[in-house]
Amino acid sequence: MLNPSFIDRIWYFLSSVKLAIFVFTTIGISSIFGTIIDQSSDPEKNIKLLTKIFGQSIALDVYKIIDTIGLNNMYHSWWFITLLFVFASNLIVCTLERLPSVLKIIKEPIKPINEEQFSNFPIRHHFTLNMHIDKASKLISDAFSKSGFKLYENREDNNIQSYSEKGKYSRLGLYITHISILLLFLGVIAGLFKGFNGYLNLLEGTNSSVAYLQNGQEIPLGFEIRCDDFDVSFYEGSDTPKSYKSNLTIIENGKEVLKQQIEVNSPLRYKGITFYQSSYGFSPSPQSLFHFRITSRSKKQLETKIHFDEQFTIPDTNITVKVADFSPAIAMDESGKLFTYADNMVNPAVFLEFYDGKSIINRQWVLKRFPQSWVFPEGEIEFVDLWGSQYTGLQVRKDPGVWLVYLACLIMSVGLYMSFFMTHKKIWILLKKNANKTDVIIVASTNKYKNTFENKIQETVSSLLKTDK
Repeated sequence: MLNPSFIDRIWYFLSSVKLAIFVFTTIGISSIFGTIIDQSSDPEKNIKLLTKIFGQSIALDVYKIIDTIGLNNMYHSWWFITLLFVFASNLIVCTLERLPSVLKIIKEPIKPINEEQFSNFPIRHHFTLNMHIDKASKLISDAFSKSGFKLYENREDNNIQSYSEKGKYSRLGLYITHISILLLFLGVIAGLFKGFNGYLNLLEGTNSSVAYLQNGQEIPLGFEIRCDDFDVSFYEGSDTPKSYKSNLTIIENGKEVLKQQIEVNSPLRYKGITFYQSSYGFSPSPQSLFHFRITSRSKKQLETKIHFDEQFTIPDTNITVKVADFSPAIAMDESGKLFTYADNMVNPAVFLEFYDGKSIINRQWVLKRFPQSWVFPEGEIEFVDLWGSQYTGLQVRKDPGVWLVYLACLIMSVGLYMSFFMTHKKIWILLKKNANKTDVIIVASTNKYKNTFENKIQETVSSLLKTDK
């Protein structure tokens, strides 16, 4: 084309394989930076990271460059969306450019070929069977049917030509993969512009109808979520959390519609919004309740919840107990002095005062994680929990494009399997009558894995020759 039009130039540009390689490489490199640089976070966090990499002298200048080109919010930047659009356009144009010829190959049924053409194939075998041509034809048909070929026959004079093909739809594997990538892009873009990734800290007993983005922006949920209880367990003899769980309730139009306990890797999903267990913290208030389970010496049991500085009575006694002090993480130094070593409820303990009338008869620390500290002369007091003092940290995510991503991954698996593990194979077999013998010429072609296919045919030929002996 001597004077291509503007549209022809654009079409040629978008159909370029070099363009596909350049855009794909750029997206890959950008994604590496997007993984290293914390997206949509406070500048201080990224500046600290850049200081470790580049040093304090230029870290701020590097961050300004990153902020200017949008690398700290890359997946929402105009240039990244443009790259996705160009890559998608390239896939579409390449598909439209090459797919018609592939469909023509698929639609065209295999036909007999001229005898002269048998010398033009890269895969070719010539041998003789000591049997009548009809018997040889039956033997060969049975042998190749074991490899999945259904042979069709064409008789002409004293010759028989058999032919078959399989795997012709494997040629569509590449284009099925193209479709999956386009669906993946659609899913990602839907998630970027119609979804959100936020957080929510919920204190036990409180509820919220909004979540928050990293910049503090409120995102309405369309319903309320309440934290009924939070619990964390630790490895024995350690302050390392073993698991932490939240009991959550969804409230809509004033009614409880869903209750579920969540933990790490076991989220709650409701109306397209997913709540993941991600963290926890300690934030006591005057409304927090100390939960105790009491067993008196007479084995009578009582469960009670009281506020700080309130009292309860041990069953079958006149002894009252008051919460006089509390530590979320108590420990003892070398001198025997108690101290608090953490802000979270790692090793919580309450200090109880026992009264007989107005007289104090006993004082003792009760540790939640150590049953030996629960025992008293008057019975046993288990410190169950300080309810309303811990909050659950939830990651709140809405991604309306996630089903497209899952569908794309499924389709991509099919496309990649067809592209890498399936081949379009064709085979022609010419049988020529030679007195009581049959001359056999086998030729074949494949769009990939030629050596493997040729070895398979060689195995079949060897089995035929062994049968002929």
